[in-house]
Amino acid sequence: MNEKPPILALTMGDPAGIGPEIVVKALAVAQVRQWCRPVVIGWAEILRQAADQLHLGMKVRTISDVSEARFEPDCADVLEASPLKPEQFTIGKISPAAGVAALEAVKAAARLALDKKVDGLVTGPLNKEAIAQAGVPFTGHTETLAEVTHTQNFGMMLSAGKLRIVHVSTHVSLRQAIERVKKDRVLETIRLADEGCRLLGISDPHLAVAGLNPHAGEGGLFGNEEIQEITPAIEAARAEGLDVTGPLPPDTVFLRGSQGEFSAVIAMYHDQGHIPAKLIAFKTGVNITLGLPIVRTSVDHGTAFDIAGKGIADPADMVEAIRIGAQMARAHQKAA
Repeated sequence: MNEKPPILALTMGDPAGIGPEIVVKALAVAQVRQWCRPVVIGWAEILRQAADQLHLGMKVRTISDVSEARFEPDCADVLEASPLKPEQFTIGKISPAAGVAALEAVKAAARLALDKKVDGLVTGPLNKEAIAQAGVPFTGHTETLAEVTHTQNFGMMLSAGKLRIVHVSTHVSLRQAIERVKKDRVLETIRLADEGCRLLGISDPHLAVAGLNPHAGEGGLFGNEEIQEITPAIEAARAEGLDVTGPLPPDTVFLRGSQGEFSAVIAMYHDQGHIPAKLIAFKTGVNITLGLPIVRTSVDHGTAFDIAGKGIADPADMVEAIRIGAQMARAHQKAA
């Protein structure tokens, strides 16, 4: 008997950016409807404007509960996240109202997942400056979702083709990132990477750990974090039965990962992992949050205000995020 595809909540992101455009374009891709049953969390009138501008022939329905969704191929079911009208913001410009409304949509989608009304969420891009101008504390999607789901140990995985990267730290200063390279956090990140790979269908993950310093410290010549913190974490992970290699020089380990030698690479800080991921898959990269009790994937790009409203945004990231989100949702259901 064929199982129904998982229900995924798609958040539109900041409506002043390209979020509505890439969501409606993704919904027009036939494969997306095969992978999942999508429900858009956002604003029907705004999505309808995007669909009309693109001449997609996409109908938009407002629903008050996920149970009302029809999942018709030529129609978008939209669950209103919070009050917001097109006249409250200008496309292509930073808007506190749009930024906060987009953040509320993410929280609403997370609560739907916690309540088992959807099987996972795929998020569009937010704008940190817009949210900050509204006076709302915000460091990123990942941290917000951890707060909503009351999760203590979590991490970010970037999927870029064969290269998967999990970060020890993300949105902190470089000085703070170095200070966070401690045995316990590195070990927890290794565990999260192993779990994430298994949700992606990799039964026996082979993980690599990047060093923090040039040449992975060169035996203490360029720093001692590898000796004092990273290697003990790797040894502890191996004692738990995990297949881990490292610490390896950061200037080569990501290339090796992109060639399929490793299931995932552990990066020590934000840019160490983001630079190779975006170099390899700028248009198809996917951000995956690990450690949450719910499934969440996201596009790995920003709101792109410079091209918002022009009809030229590429939905490839969103389509790939939906594909991976559906895959993880099915694995999550089986593991539950």
